[in-house]
Amino acid sequence: MIPAQFTLPRHEIRSILPFRRWRVPGSRDGRGFTYIGLLVMVAIMGIVLAASGEIWYTAQKREKEVELLFIGNQFRLALTQFSKHTPGSSRRYPVTLEELLADSRYPGVQRYLRKIYPDPFTRKPEWGLVAGANGEILGVHSLSDEEPLKKSNFKLVDRDFEGKTKYSEWVFMSTVK
Repeated sequence: MIPAQFTLPRHEIRSILPFRRWRVPGSRDGRGFTYIGLLVMVAIMGIVLAASGEIWYTAQKREKEVELLFIGNQFRLALTQFSKHTPGSSRRYPVTLEELLADSRYPGVQRYLRKIYPDPFTRKPEWGLVAGANGEILGVHSLSDEEPLKKSNFKLVDRDFEGKTKYSEWVFMSTVK
């Protein structure tokens, strides 16, 4: 036990150390401040994460659109080249997409595509096909029904895509008439 001569009453201790705030046991001063601050911080983090998630989703979709335009134009070019390289005077289109990988009409291997590219939106190598009267492939399109972000400012060869409401309406047709 400490002798009484060495103890100070609380009000004297507070006057000696004014920079330190003393809590009296049982008082409710400052309770919940940290909890409210933590809730505000979690709410702000949620808003920031939601905004960054939306930005990331939009960037990913734009990247897929650029990829779809590139792949579609590769198919368009391959279909055009296949038709132009038909022996004889009549034009012929491929019956399957695999014919674009290795043309069997020539003694040597003639390739118009390196591989059947997957659709950027479905991630499958399946494409919607635009068939001609004899079953030949005149064009391809995506099987995605998502709404495109890009609605205008297409290149001249893709100007028909302006105002389309689905990626499946972006049809990449051969340019040979």
